[in-house]
Amino acid sequence: MRIVLVILGNRFIVNTPYGNQLLLHYIEIFLKKRGYIVKFFEGNWGIKEKMKADFPVEVFDWTFDHDQLMIYCPFRHIIDKGKTLNTGMMTIEFCAYQDEIIGIRMFHHQSGIEQRKKFPLVQNHATLDFEETDSMLILRNQRTKIEIIKEDLTIKYYYDGNLKTESRSKSKLYVEETTSQKSYVAEQLSIGIDEKIYGFGEQFTEFVKNGQSIKIWNEDGGTGTEQAYKNIPFYVTSKQYGVFVNHPENVEFEVGSEKAANVQFSVEGEVLEYYFVPGTQIKDVLRKYTQLVGGGVLPPAWTFGLWLSTSFLTKYDETTVLTFIDKMIEQDLPFDVFHFDCMWMKPFEWCNFTWDKQMFPDPAGLIQKIKQRNLKVCLWINPYIAQKSPLFVEGDQKGFLLKNLQGNTWQCDKWQAGQGIVDFTNPAAKDWYQSYLRTLIRMGIDSFKTDFGERIPTDVRYFDGSSPKAMHNYYTYLYNEAVFEVLQEELGESEAVVFARSATSGCQKFPVHWGGDCTPDYYSMHDSLRAGLSFGLSGFQFWSHDIGGFESGCDPDIYKRWTQFGLLSSHSRYHGSKEYKVPWLYGEEAVAVMRRFSKLKIELMPYIWKEACLCVQQGIPFLRPMILEFENDPSVKNIDTQYMFGERILIAPIFNKEGKVWIYLPAGRWFNYLDNEVVEGNRWVQRTYDYFHLPMFIRQNSLLITGQGRQAVYDYSKDLTIHVYELSEDRSLEEAIYSPSGKKIGGVTVSYSGTEMLVQTKGLTNCSIVYHGTKAGQYFERTYKMAEQSELTVNPYQ
Repeated sequence: MRIVLVILGNRFIVNTPYGNQLLLHYIEIFLKKRGYIVKFFEGNWGIKEKMKADFPVEVFDWTFDHDQLMIYCPFRHIIDKGKTLNTGMMTIEFCAYQDEIIGIRMFHHQSGIEQRKKFPLVQNHATLDFEETDSMLILRNQRTKIEIIKEDLTIKYYYDGNLKTESRSKSKLYVEETTSQKSYVAEQLSIGIDEKIYGFGEQFTEFVKNGQSIKIWNEDGGTGTEQAYKNIPFYVTSKQYGVFVNHPENVEFEVGSEKAANVQFSVEGEVLEYYFVPGTQIKDVLRKYTQLVGGGVLPPAWTFGLWLSTSFLTKYDETTVLTFIDKMIEQDLPFDVFHFDCMWMKPFEWCNFTWDKQMFPDPAGLIQKIKQRNLKVCLWINPYIAQKSPLFVEGDQKGFLLKNLQGNTWQCDKWQAGQGIVDFTNPAAKDWYQSYLRTLIRMGIDSFKTDFGERIPTDVRYFDGSSPKAMHNYYTYLYNEAVFEVLQEELGESEAVVFARSATSGCQKFPVHWGGDCTPDYYSMHDSLRAGLSFGLSGFQFWSHDIGGFESGCDPDIYKRWTQFGLLSSHSRYHGSKEYKVPWLYGEEAVAVMRRFSKLKIELMPYIWKEACLCVQQGIPFLRPMILEFENDPSVKNIDTQYMFGERILIAPIFNKEGKVWIYLPAGRWFNYLDNEVVEGNRWVQRTYDYFHLPMFIRQNSLLITGQGRQAVYDYSKDLTIHVYELSEDRSLEEAIYSPSGKKIGGVTVSYSGTEMLVQTKGLTNCSIVYHGTKAGQYFERTYKMAEQSELTVNPYQ
């Protein structure tokens, strides 16, 4: 029998000559799992076959006590006492969890819902004010207001008097599958006309999520598909509000896909909990959301330098490693970190946390040699213990590994033969795992690449009795927390960093994350950028990706273009699978391109480090979609081919061999840092660039401070160049300087009045001023030396 299955967006066409209904049934199950089939509805009025749906229809009763409102909403209108019999009810609870954030919990049957696993949130006991009128209940948490219409249970969400979204009548539902006895709770929040939805974690699908079905279920699927390593149950919209669903288990979102004017989100079970997070700007929303889930953490300054890897399946030993390192130094290619991937351990024994003595006979000596070259060292690990590993028997006997449903250690052969999985809900297992990392740290290791964490089964038992479905996504939190914690204990609070692939809500506390297994082509390069932008709009500050692509087949063109993009990301790492990613294997020009952009990043470190400090303070990403900085410009809502590198610098990577690129420049005059081209904004422009240039624009009325160093960490307060980009009349600008420890140590103030520009510095020495301007439509620049003085007045137009 020949079957043709064609998937078109959210529709599917099956062509089989026999009309096999059983086969069609299994295809429907497959498509439903993949999000191609709507979950509950058939059009506007119908419910899918074998499903029973109930809708709460009115507010029957309510209580308000201790800043908490509870409303009782039956599944039918109660027109007489007889209608109170033989019907169900949805109870909806409202609370003020933080200032201006309101939490909503909807449940059907109450028993057991308090024991479910939730993300750890930060509560500041905000005040919830309550008012009742004849037609509605009104809640206020400072500038946030909720109106609940009693008659039809419409719930309207306001901020600063502006309606942000609403849950209309019959938008809340309780659904039962009649054949499986599964139940679901779902909510639908309205999408405004031209409102754009963003976020959901590191999604490789289209940047604007309208029209998509998104499943919050971490999977190891590589890049460029609907599967994702870092699924986050949070979205933010162009109307300046966000929604966070507090469920670690699978959450299914239909973003204008089941009902075109709604975002629907649903979970299996009897309860649904979510938070309405409004703000004045998208940045404000991200700040509040990040505070709610625990805030971000600043990684060490050295992590912003270049990372060089052994790659995955390549052959390497001590000689290979030191040869690579020394050749990088000889060719004047600045880098800060050397990474050992899986093969530092013996095959079939990942993880045993023991060096393969055949390849590395003196690991302590090797690490000392690397340290003498002023480099940090990172090691690959994962949370699995292979059966051949000497640690497996100990872990098995002591109950440190996940159990199957029969009570034995759960094992599989996918990845490592007979591997088990460390149970981090067991405090003794966590200590055991950390003890091996502690030994490596004391040997001189500075960081761990915490790979995997997505392939977590659900047919298991946890030490603490956690739900396996909830733990599937949440496992990565406990895994990365354990590794980050031991790094903090051994190296200090400010020196901890991991290089993680998987994540869930709250994992921004354990930086840094990278984008997983990408392919060496322009499609994957763009997929990676798109995913990184979505990740940043999901509450994460720092992100990286494999320069040149992880899989084999990278050609010199891709290598050089990805080098530009990679070294203009917050964190930069060369890594591959079967190929080394050292530049001399890709030609002399590749070496020169790496040199130029690695030195450029070091030059930019005073700016990069200042922006990194502010990102953590403000809960916003370093790599920013245009919508984050220019949300009042309607032209930027859909742009995912360029980004802001911090607040000041616009970057547009090049995604083709011809070097052609379209760039959108918002209103204002823009200066290219690399070639001094000046372009008037509020329009798209097309340019062609060689491998040593790309769009790197800075807008007028900006300051950019650069420095001089051989690696990422140096004294950011001396030997600086202060770039001033065409100040407007009576304009004043300020820029701070932070030390590598993250403390504010100085700054610059520049003001322009009449014909004079006044530059004032504090805590800085040996500064040069470069003024970039235009006269009669032509670019010019002026350079001034400040030496030791802290104040300088000049007329740059003379």
